[in-house]
Amino acid sequence: MPDRGGGPTGPRIRVGRPSRRARTLLMTLGVLAVLAMAFVMFAGFWTDWLWYRSVDFSSVFTTTLWTKIGLFLVFGLLMAFVVGLNIWLAHRLRPPLSAMSLEQQSLDRYRMNLAPYKKWVLLAITALVGLIAGASASGQWRTWLTYANGVPFGQKDPQFHLDVSFYAFDLPWYRFLLGFGFAATVLSLIAAALTHYLYGGLRITSPGARATGAATGHLSVLLGVFVSLKAVAYWLDRYGLAVKSSDFKATDNWTGLRYVDANAYLPAKTILFCIAAICAVLFFATLWRRTWQLPMIGLGLMVLSAILIGGLYPAIVQKFQVQPNEQAKEAPFIQKNIDATRDAYDIADVPVEDYSGKSTTDDGAKLRASADEAASYRVMDPNVVSPAFQQLQQKRNYYQFPKTLDVDRYKDAAGNDQDTIIGLRELNLDGIPKRNWINDHFTYTHGYGAIAAKGTTTGKNPKGSPDFTESGLPTTGDISSGTYEQRIYYGEKTEQYSIVGGPQKELDYEEHGEKTTSYQGDSGVSISNPLNRAAYAVAFNEPQILYSGAIGEGSRILYNRTPKERVEAVAPWLTIDGDAYPAVVDGRIQWIVDAYTTTNSYPYASRTTLGDTTADSLTTDQRAVVAQQNQVNYIRNSVKATVDAYDGTVKLYEWDTNDPVLKTWSKAFPGTVTPRDEIPKELMDHLRYPQDLFKVQRELLTRYHVTNPAQFYSGSDAWQVPDDPTKKESGAVPPYYLSIKMPDQTAQKFSLTTTFTPKGRPDLGAFMAVDADASSKDYGKITLLRATTTVKGPGQVQSELNGNDDVAEFVRNLKGTDSDIEYGNLLTVPLEGGFLYIEPVYTRGGTQNYPLMRKVAASYGSKTVFENSLGEALDAVFGVTEPGTTQPPAETTQPPATGDAALEKAIADAQKAYAEGEEALKKQDWSAYGKAQEDLQNALQRAAAAQPKSGSANNAGNSGSASRKPDAGGGG
Repeated sequence: MPDRGGGPTGPRIRVGRPSRRARTLLMTLGVLAVLAMAFVMFAGFWTDWLWYRSVDFSSVFTTTLWTKIGLFLVFGLLMAFVVGLNIWLAHRLRPPLSAMSLEQQSLDRYRMNLAPYKKWVLLAITALVGLIAGASASGQWRTWLTYANGVPFGQKDPQFHLDVSFYAFDLPWYRFLLGFGFAATVLSLIAAALTHYLYGGLRITSPGARATGAATGHLSVLLGVFVSLKAVAYWLDRYGLAVKSSDFKATDNWTGLRYVDANAYLPAKTILFCIAAICAVLFFATLWRRTWQLPMIGLGLMVLSAILIGGLYPAIVQKFQVQPNEQAKEAPFIQKNIDATRDAYDIADVPVEDYSGKSTTDDGAKLRASADEAASYRVMDPNVVSPAFQQLQQKRNYYQFPKTLDVDRYKDAAGNDQDTIIGLRELNLDGIPKRNWINDHFTYTHGYGAIAAKGTTTGKNPKGSPDFTESGLPTTGDISSGTYEQRIYYGEKTEQYSIVGGPQKELDYEEHGEKTTSYQGDSGVSISNPLNRAAYAVAFNEPQILYSGAIGEGSRILYNRTPKERVEAVAPWLTIDGDAYPAVVDGRIQWIVDAYTTTNSYPYASRTTLGDTTADSLTTDQRAVVAQQNQVNYIRNSVKATVDAYDGTVKLYEWDTNDPVLKTWSKAFPGTVTPRDEIPKELMDHLRYPQDLFKVQRELLTRYHVTNPAQFYSGSDAWQVPDDPTKKESGAVPPYYLSIKMPDQTAQKFSLTTTFTPKGRPDLGAFMAVDADASSKDYGKITLLRATTTVKGPGQVQSELNGNDDVAEFVRNLKGTDSDIEYGNLLTVPLEGGFLYIEPVYTRGGTQNYPLMRKVAASYGSKTVFENSLGEALDAVFGVTEPGTTQPPAETTQPPATGDAALEKAIADAQKAYAEGEEALKKQDWSAYGKAQEDLQNALQRAAAAQPKSGSANNAGNSGSASRKPDAGGGG
């Protein structure tokens, strides 16, 4: 009978298999864990499919998915087959008997242990390398789709005379195939060598031959394949020279062949290709010769040739042929680089026009009249006045405006286009009175209304504030007469998900009581059924979605709610501009998103890093930049996209009808891009030239405005984008949207403008503007004016303004009111041969914590003025006192002689007016301050008239012009 325990030795502890109950529990837990992991993976896939279906871009999801699956299977299975085949072949070619040696005796133990599991080990190894290779290949879906759907560019490179599409679409795929071939060959070689060694085909320490004939033949074939692939690599490297980046002092990020490439590296690659091909034949010949002597000699010669021909020879050519006369040697290649770069960035048709920078007339009245026609001067800076929108139009803490507002065009009361500052009142979760899951995701779901103000004038209540054309809650005004859909469910600041349309009511807005609403759009994904709810609960890691009573029949979940996210998701092949902007179009708020097609494989075109090129003084904390690390050397604004702010509908409109990259992607994803001729007329009125493309082009034009190779090489005419002089932090000056009349135009055009300074110099080097109005026949035409005389640059103008006595007095007066001065955009306008600078100046602080436009600075030629309004600034800078009259130069003014009593009375009145002005300034009583300034100006004029003929009269006159009442008007 078995021992049941007890006895003198005590109970026996039984160690064995767990009980059936424990095994069942463990098995159940294991199955549940696997099911849970499977459902997590399924939830991600399922929610993605539901989202793409909800935006009617399911074809993007399926095309991308099947392409990834196809690449995974094809290259995963191919890698597994190749490696597995070579392992099987090495095992099949093993010697029948292993030599009796210590080495083989030690390997016998491994062979014996491996014998029962050989098939499983083979399957495990092939599965592992197949999974890794398949996962790597699936990441090349973009490369495959462009290769399979590539459209010719219709342009050939100047070296090999191949269509650009070969470099943009074909060469990347060939390089991937080559890399895959190398990986498969190396893994097969390693696996075969280990198998031969394990089974005695290769020996390291045993006496006699180191390898059997079968092992020698097998491994030599693999080495022959490797060397053959190296030959192919040498051949493709020839074409790779056309898109190769290198350091060259003529320009940063040089791309393409130089003299040494064309005359040393190119023939070297051809020679090495031939040597590698011969070496590969020698390796294959070992199948018959059974010796590695000749192929190893060939391999040694190939390595030596690579060092001498591929390395030393080009260095000798560079040292002794190029460097002594580099400019002449490189000139033809510099010309190819210039031409290709200008083509690739769409600046080939941008001529440089000489512009004196010095006024062609001294007639102040004529200049003043021309100034009114030259531009619609925007005194409302969208980069400054957002806090004013916030203070005056926020209405509730749970609303917000972006830090940088947008500039657009809307009709005024007379039906004329008017530059307009616009911003949307978006949702701000941080301002919700009480934060909880219901409030965050069910109650507070949307913003409300578009707020707009005139760009060229200011309001009167308070003075210097924005002159709103659309305001209130709900908004009323000039935009669609307030009849548009004002609810904003999709916006730049709307980053959280919301659940709408179900039993839980949403807060619509609060104005004379709380208004509620329920979402009526068909956007988002229905989560009425348990499967979708469970999938989103897992995907969003929010279990309340699964069981909350606030979700029921009709509930829909909205997510991916920023315009950039939505466009990137439905068109992953596009690069998105950093600044989406809103427009009221046909009764709806539409976000307009500019999108680009790019490549970094345009032969000879120099590359640029988009994140660096599109950064400026505003991108540090106010607006995003386009794809930070993307390096490109070809870019087109090929798509204009819209996102409906209410229902999130995404539309992709073809814009550049000649872009081969867009045509390629349209073939890969048919039906996703709407033809250009279907763009609605009302939408067309709000489309504009994109800022990020303009910034990329202006950066390239700092060097590539030069088309002469010798001048380009010397860098004597290089420019730079100046730092923004109105900001304390360093950063390039941003481009400005402005309605402007260029010298060759008869009327103002909505434009995007920027300035350049010579490399290392502060004076103005050039001015650039592009017709930004999409409805204009000249849309996209870039005008580049090069100053031929010394002209003050933006930084110099700002320095003069900072040192101006009137500004110093204005700042001194502000100190007592606890207010600060804030400079607006420094606008540059070509005018009658010279350049006019206009800059609004704001005060911020005191009783109001938002900027109010108080002054306008103007500079033309050598004169800089600081006045109360745009009109006064223009009058002063051109010396005009009344329409049709010109103020004579100050040094020729002859004041009439008067008595001492009049002079003393004027001085006393001036002192009294100044004291009253100071008192009014402390109290922030702008009406009293304005009256005091009028009295002061009057007294100073009387004092100047009463003085005897001397230079002091001139000084008094200048002082008087500095102290005028703050006038918020921006007319002129």
